[in-house]
Amino acid sequence: MEENKKFKLVSSKKTRYLLPNILTLAGVCLGISSIKFAIDGNFSLAVTLILFAAILDALDGRIARLIKGTSEFGKELDSLTDFVSFGIAPVFILYFWELNNYGKLGWAITLIYAVCCVLRLARFNLTKISETDQWKNNFFEGVPSPAGGLLILMPLIYELTNLNIGLNIKQFTPYFTILIAILLVSKIPTLALKKISISSKTTVFLLLSIGVIFIALLFYTLETLLIFGIAYLISIPISILIFRNYNKKNIEKISDDSHQDIL
Repeated sequence: MEENKKFKLVSSKKTRYLLPNILTLAGVCLGISSIKFAIDGNFSLAVTLILFAAILDALDGRIARLIKGTSEFGKELDSLTDFVSFGIAPVFILYFWELNNYGKLGWAITLIYAVCCVLRLARFNLTKISETDQWKNNFFEGVPSPAGGLLILMPLIYELTNLNIGLNIKQFTPYFTILIAILLVSKIPTLALKKISISSKTTVFLLLSIGVIFIALLFYTLETLLIFGIAYLISIPISILIFRNYNKKNIEKISDDSHQDIL
């Protein structure tokens, strides 16, 4: 009996560590596959695979924490996967779609984005939240790599939606890619939404919203991605304003605490 219990315990522990890492590895497979489909000229499927990779990236860490399956191995694996799926795959999709038409300049832009992404991930891995940096629970420094990977695909997504508003989006692709690369390594605060308290009254509304988004992604994948991309870019200056307000309140609180200590 004792041996059986011990076996079950070890097995359960392995499962807890294995499940999140399987999701992470599935993400890297999706990222690599997206490059293959981009080479084949199937850009719509390539973009969709990057979306699925982003969804898996959002799930693996949360599932690991939920089932207590976090590990240093999983953390490093997740970071490497992010580089492949959001630092290499999206910009290669763009390269095969448009950037290759710019010759050496297009390849240089491809490399610039990839380097900025790996620098962003390295900085994130070294970030340790201290008592004076509690704001990092609510904000990212710069645009996170999954968001960046989807954002640089916006010109391609726009073309794939066949929206005809008289805008030649292709000519802006190199500049837009460099802009997102800069945002990756910048220290601009962007909303992280890591710790959100949801009241019981808003739970139903939240579930309905998730359902609507899921249906929209299912039937209008590219159009929904384009809307979310535009919304995210608009949210960046809003995030800066929220951060400044948050920082101001935090400074006032520290000042009040120091004043009370003196008294």
